[in-house]
Amino acid sequence: MRVGLYPGTFDPITIGHIDIIRRATALVDKLVIGVAINRDKGPLFNLEERVEMLEAECAELTAQTGTEIVAHPFENLLIDCAHDVGAQIIVRGLRAVADFEYEFQMVGMNRALDDSVETVFLMAEARHQAIASKLVKEIARLGGDVSKFVTPRVNAALKEQLG
Repeated sequence: MRVGLYPGTFDPITIGHIDIIRRATALVDKLVIGVAINRDKGPLFNLEERVEMLEAECAELTAQTGTEIVAHPFENLLIDCAHDVGAQIIVRGLRAVADFEYEFQMVGMNRALDDSVETVFLMAEARHQAIASKLVKEIARLGGDVSKFVTPRVNAALKEQLG
């Protein structure tokens, strides 16, 4: 069984993330969404809320693709998380050149730790390249319409969280 790991904070999950998840299901038999516990980032949504949103959004994708998709919180090294879930592939989404520079360094470090785990980059669809969770939260905080960037369920969660 080919297992992939798509890590991120997913605070919140966007349609860009969902696009990468959908496309990653074509590469693996099981896709683990690694939900990073990153206290330094000060997430808007707590871990349980982020996992719940991911599971709700991915349930439909599982039904459509037939690929098992599961959320897995983690706080350790990414390569250790890959070992924990049995992943042979780490999936990363790229939006721009700046993403590539950071990801290139990360791949080098992960390969130095374990060269048996491959990293696969999926370019974001052009219409999703500007979407970033950080920007979505900022727009939502300032009362802007984020419905083009998130699903209706996530949009409702943002409105509820931000009042």
